[in-house]
Amino acid sequence: MDTFVLRLLLSTIMVSFLILLVILIKKIFAAHISPQMHYKIWLYIVVPPIFAVFPWTFMQVDGKLQELKKLLFGGMSRDKIAAGNQNDHAGLTQTDGANALHDFAVSVNNAGPDMLFKALIVIWLIGVAVFLLLAIYAARRMYQLKKSTSTIKDKQIYDLFDACKATVGIKKQILLRESHLIFSPITLGIAKPYILLPADTGKAFSLDELKYVLLHELCHQKSKDVLVNYMMWLLRTVYWFNPLIWYSLKKIHIDRELACDANVLEQLDENGHVAYGQTIIRFAAKQHDRSYRNFSTGIGGTKQQIKQRIVRIAGYSRKSKSAAWKNRAIMIGMGFLVLLFAPFTAVFASSDDIYSFHGKDIVKEDMASYFNGSEGSFVLYDSAKDEYHIYNRKMSVRRVSPDSTYKIYSGLIALEEGVITPAESNRVWNGKSYPVQAWNHDQNLSSAMSDSVNWYFQRLDQATGRKKLENYFASIGYGNEDFSGGLSSFWLESSLKISPVEQVQMLKAMNENKLGFHKESTNAIKDVLFAGEHQGSKLYGKTGTGTVNGKDINGWFVGFVVQADNTYYFAVNVQDENGKANGRSAMKIAKQILRDKHIYD
Repeated sequence: MDTFVLRLLLSTIMVSFLILLVILIKKIFAAHISPQMHYKIWLYIVVPPIFAVFPWTFMQVDGKLQELKKLLFGGMSRDKIAAGNQNDHAGLTQTDGANALHDFAVSVNNAGPDMLFKALIVIWLIGVAVFLLLAIYAARRMYQLKKSTSTIKDKQIYDLFDACKATVGIKKQILLRESHLIFSPITLGIAKPYILLPADTGKAFSLDELKYVLLHELCHQKSKDVLVNYMMWLLRTVYWFNPLIWYSLKKIHIDRELACDANVLEQLDENGHVAYGQTIIRFAAKQHDRSYRNFSTGIGGTKQQIKQRIVRIAGYSRKSKSAAWKNRAIMIGMGFLVLLFAPFTAVFASSDDIYSFHGKDIVKEDMASYFNGSEGSFVLYDSAKDEYHIYNRKMSVRRVSPDSTYKIYSGLIALEEGVITPAESNRVWNGKSYPVQAWNHDQNLSSAMSDSVNWYFQRLDQATGRKKLENYFASIGYGNEDFSGGLSSFWLESSLKISPVEQVQMLKAMNENKLGFHKESTNAIKDVLFAGEHQGSKLYGKTGTGTVNGKDINGWFVGFVVQADNTYYFAVNVQDENGKANGRSAMKIAKQILRDKHIYD
């Protein structure tokens, strides 16, 4: 939900920016832009919503962009973190090396956003619902309108219609009908387009006048104006709260008719210009049903709009070739500006998915049987082959809370900052009774990592300080680098998120001393992550569990296996809304896969 709202907020800002930019460009270059370009340039405002909707995950977010994200959105939602159960401690013994892999299943009251946040969402949804209901009503009215149509009996009108289609350059089938429910010609329908004339139009208008009417409606069809109307309706539905959208749609409506008039005038001589203008005047006061006006086009309009159109028709002159090139140059320049700025809508908002594979090869594997019905992913990086083995690529790049796997880096940063040292890492228990008995005594780095003692690492983070943590995380590129969940809980099913692929890359960088930390700090962390040795292979790892509303929904086991001639880095993540996903189950899956691959057996 947070990501959706952020995308909506940022796309609103970008749409508003583009509307103002379009208005500015139209004003500056008014004398150089044709009526058609005045209309087409508005279409750029649909780009930001497209970037907001689709996961343009090839654009990764750096620390500076995350700072803006936190500035705009950071305080809106807070998870309430509380200590929970002891699920990960059951069944783990010293004999299998699990003492270094213990994790505390964090219980989260996932109550969601605060009341103001909820109220804003509800208000927005109500607005959207209103426009959806209006669209349903319009669809019903258009259906009734189509049902009311009848075939035009005058063959001359059909012959004229075919001649006008050839003039405009339209070959697709368009249904020409008349209806007693309308008083002004209209065009509607996308897949099955209609041009509808008022009943007895053949008697009320001469064939010359009908020619102008048909040319106008056919030019609407050729320009896909009905489709544009639907796009603009979607914009109004999503951004109904934005006054700039309402203003721009009003301008788009008149610019559309001016562009259509210009397209018709290009087909006529000067005498035809006068006659065409007179035909438009005849429809000045004849409006069709307002209920479906947003889903159709027509030759009519308000008196003010008709007046503006007549003035433009009277002053119409064909543009020279140089003017045409100016139009293209302005449109291309505007396109570059849109492509430059609009993607930031997705860049700022896309934080849950990240595609980042640096290996030479990616091998997809089917490992569903290991996950026993739960959703999950497995990522293995083979250093010797520079090769990834991936199960469930979609989930392998989906960012979720790191939970207790975060403690690897909490301890590493504390060592680097001198908050603790390998020789002196003790912290005194405050006497508070915790639900995990192993937490209720003094701790050092080894025991705290072994028993996954939350209070120990929370105290380390407090001593390090948020600013330094943020700087370190930005430097090493840890996940989405989002600390907005609060210093003591941002890693507990809250704001901080990381993907399995990123977990593997972080472990590799750490083990190879490429994160910029002193080797002594890295070695100290590796020592407390050591989980066992078998036939010359050394296993290092850490589990993580997230429990939301009493259910284990997020399970991690991340680590690496060091052999004489190779190092394998791995991450298993399990997701299960039914409460079957925890660090213990993830560790079991990882060990079975490593065993079957003869990496750690």
